[in-house]
Amino acid sequence: MKKEELRYLQRLAELYPTIGKASTEIINLQSILNLPKGTEHFMSDIHGEYEAFAHVLRNGSGAVRKKIDDVFGHTLSNSDKRALATLIYYPKEKMRLVKKTEEDMENWYKITLYRLIEVCKTTASKYTRSKVRKALPADYAYVIEELITEKAEVLDKEAYYDSIVNTIIEIGRAENFIIALAELIQRLVVDHLHILGDIFDRGPGPHFIMDRLMEYHSLDIQWGNHDAVWMGAAVGQQSCIATVLRNSLRYGNQDILEDGYGINLLPLATFAMEVYKDDPCSVFEMKGTSNYNAAEKDLGQKMHKAIAIIQFKLEGQLIRRHKEFHMENRCLLHRIDLEKGTITLPDGKEYPLLDTNFPTIDWKKPYELSAGEKDVMERLESAFRNCEKLQKHMSLLLDKGGLYKTFNGNLLFHGCIPLNEDGSLKEVQIYGKTYKGKELYDVLEAYVRRAFFAVDNEEQRKGRDILWFIWASPNSPLFGKDKMTTFERYFIADKATHKEVKGAYYHLLENEEVIDSLLREFGLDPAKGHIINGHVPVHQGEGESPVKCGGKVIVIDGGFCKAYHKVTGIAGYTLIYNSYGLILCAHESFTSAEDAVSKESDIVSNRVAVHYTTKRRLVGDTDTGIALKEKIGELMQLLDAYRRGIIKEKK
Repeated sequence: MKKEELRYLQRLAELYPTIGKASTEIINLQSILNLPKGTEHFMSDIHGEYEAFAHVLRNGSGAVRKKIDDVFGHTLSNSDKRALATLIYYPKEKMRLVKKTEEDMENWYKITLYRLIEVCKTTASKYTRSKVRKALPADYAYVIEELITEKAEVLDKEAYYDSIVNTIIEIGRAENFIIALAELIQRLVVDHLHILGDIFDRGPGPHFIMDRLMEYHSLDIQWGNHDAVWMGAAVGQQSCIATVLRNSLRYGNQDILEDGYGINLLPLATFAMEVYKDDPCSVFEMKGTSNYNAAEKDLGQKMHKAIAIIQFKLEGQLIRRHKEFHMENRCLLHRIDLEKGTITLPDGKEYPLLDTNFPTIDWKKPYELSAGEKDVMERLESAFRNCEKLQKHMSLLLDKGGLYKTFNGNLLFHGCIPLNEDGSLKEVQIYGKTYKGKELYDVLEAYVRRAFFAVDNEEQRKGRDILWFIWASPNSPLFGKDKMTTFERYFIADKATHKEVKGAYYHLLENEEVIDSLLREFGLDPAKGHIINGHVPVHQGEGESPVKCGGKVIVIDGGFCKAYHKVTGIAGYTLIYNSYGLILCAHESFTSAEDAVSKESDIVSNRVAVHYTTKRRLVGDTDTGIALKEKIGELMQLLDAYRRGIIKEKK
């Protein structure tokens, strides 16, 4: 036996000091391998829409309703099943409504408790007792365990369970118990959650989503381009800060910054009112601002313009500092002819400008911030860097997240893999070296982490700038278009200039040879693996399908953002991967939690099987199963070492 092996087994022996303990653990692990695999839930492009996100989280994209159907089949009517599902999603709110109409609450409690216990039993059956035990609410752990566990030694089971349920009702704990059971079902019905990027921007509640994710029992996150720009802002990258502010102001969501994160926007507001006091800033009208009065809208538009101009200046500085980004064509301020009121774009065409009031631009140095702009940005940088709540949320993105993930044979990422037109991996230059494919993802992620953790100032700065590169570069795996036409959308009426051309990846999605090579690049088996990604809304209304390449690629832009519902025709997709296969869920638009409770409306419109397995997948078929088999092998070696006298038992 090699020295390293012996040392490892001696360490393992500290955890399992006897033959008996090592044997028990082998039996335990072996039994876990034969349980059905847990349900994975995939969500993407949430974009701050907290209410819709919370609802989909509660219903597990239809997984809860599926469990109810499994348990009760035809023994319950559809309306009863719908009522039970709504109760599991919103127990407090639903019971409040029931009390207003139900005459015999005691009977309702009894029926409801029995139904919830049955659903809970079935939901818990695919897990070990210890895993279920960890999920139980502390106050009712013992009682719930008694109710969902078969007790062979109890002869009159009905009387035994009846007495427990009756006691719960008699002592006035029925409501609390129903809430506890409902939340337990929600937790057990989904074993693991995948968030495929873009938690931030557009919608009003990304901070609430992050709070919720911080409490979630098992999760991973693949960063989206909108997450990356917020990460850049959190480490003080000024172009990212300006972008985050501009996006928030554009969608009338400054409350996220002020109330959600405590970022003081007064310096920007004061500056904007001084510099643009006589400017209506009509080009910078905000979206979704119905809650604001005329004075608030006016101030919002002025702030919107002020930060947009700052952003264009800062981006110009950044691009000129990093020639290797090859983004000189996005430096546009020096192309403005103020006398003519036009701009000549890099393609040589001249266009009239919709707004020609630029009081802060020095035309000899168009990318230099004015003294007032510098002061605003310094204050904002300090506010972002020192915001405790924002830094906690960023820690979650770093701890649970990355640019991609391979999980149970699937490749998960937000945007696209940079490709050449022929389907080969595109080489991208990062600080003097070229990378492609998996290596490109790995090096970009390493730089992101340096932005937060590097001690060397230069490495930290490189990491910060990479976060902006990930947000806006044509070569970024999270953006994947030829350019970001933010300037053109504000200042040029001709919509042809607004066009952003998607990269080669998107029109090669149906090419099986290309997709197989990408799966192999990330170490996956093309015969079994899938690519699952978000980022680009699927235009269902135009007949576009989210399932590409014969089921090997699934695009699940969650479509939570209300602004896109007219474009897509639906409220996007989520994905479920349970022991029977992959199921795609199309969603209807979500109105409100109140509607979901009162009308018992759900937002899953239909479920489509993408891939069904011929036999039920077990834990042994998953990544966890591979790790458990390795551990079993190591414990077998330990047993052998005990029996051969190489290692002595410690009784």
